[in-house]
Amino acid sequence: MGSACDLLVSIGGDGTMLDAARLAATHDLPLVGINRGRLGFLADIRPEDMARQLVDILEGRSIREQRLMLAAQVVRADGGRDETVSFNDIVVQKVDAGRMLDVTVYMDGTYMNRHRGDGVIVTTPTGSTAYALSGGGPIMAPGLNALAIVPICPHTLSDRPVVVPADSKLTLTVHEPADGHAQVMADGQRLADLNEGDRLIVERAAQRVTLLHPMDYDYFRILRSKLAWGRGEPDRA
Repeated sequence: MGSACDLLVSIGGDGTMLDAARLAATHDLPLVGINRGRLGFLADIRPEDMARQLVDILEGRSIREQRLMLAAQVVRADGGRDETVSFNDIVVQKVDAGRMLDVTVYMDGTYMNRHRGDGVIVTTPTGSTAYALSGGGPIMAPGLNALAIVPICPHTLSDRPVVVPADSKLTLTVHEPADGHAQVMADGQRLADLNEGDRLIVERAAQRVTLLHPMDYDYFRILRSKLAWGRGEPDRA
């Protein structure tokens, strides 16, 4: 279907948009989101505005924006591989309740840190308002050429999120004594288990997602609305 289309329209919540984004990027299709979910960080057209704003988009009146994606591959100790791409994030997380993981992160071959806790999130700017935000990660403007590494419930309270260039190649491994079972998730979908001796490699994907927004699109207005920031309108700049 993707190869026969000129435009992909997603009707649903942000989870539906994540699935649609991977399909759109594969076929280099622009993507429009109609929000039928609860938040709508990604799907930014309201149902009541759909008819008018879709007509505008089809007639070429839209804001075109490209956003980066992540490529992830689990390289197993026996040489096997599992690969995927994601729009929001790649997560190494524990499976067993009441246990902790021991995850080491390298950037471009240089040792960064060893995280002990519930896991580690690698997020794009788009994903910075998703799981990573609840883990204390920074909100990154969508056009920023960067990634964030966010520890999940770290055992050491000084273990804080780090923002790195998007061109970085990140390698994550789990170590014994690991108290729990680790798995890799891509945009909330399970990719593979991660065992001692395996490597998870995360880097910027070759594909990008092209989003089409209404002409009145304002990213920070969406943040103010969804996160209930402040009250009233500010003075004009």
